[in-house]
Amino acid sequence: MSTWTEDELSRIAAADELQLASRRRDGTLRPPVTIWVVRVGGDVYVRPVNGRASAWFRGVQVRHDGHVGVGGVEKDVSFVETDGPADEIDAAYREKYRRYPASYVDHVTTPDARAATLRLDPTT
Repeated sequence: MSTWTEDELSRIAAADELQLASRRRDGTLRPPVTIWVVRVGGDVYVRPVNGRASAWFRGVQVRHDGHVGVGGVEKDVSFVETDGPADEIDAAYREKYRRYPASYVDHVTTPDARAATLRLDPTT
């Protein structure tokens, strides 16, 4: 398994948005979606604001792999469902996106969004 480099983690932490494209059953990439992304330690996390019902989240469930682009970083990744560190991820979202209205950030810290937390593990 590959890991993020410190340079990649710094770029991800500095970028507001990530482009995420999951793979279809036939291996082709779906059109990318733009989402918020946070770094906690050496890991990278995303959450759908609509929880597990989100269309892009359901797409990730097909193969659990895809491609992301963020801050000049382009990587194939696996999408790993995780429960934690939920409080640290919430705090990372609140800190990184504090310049946005709290109501926006509140959407990615709801129980539904937390239940759909994905860690992005680089595969290339």
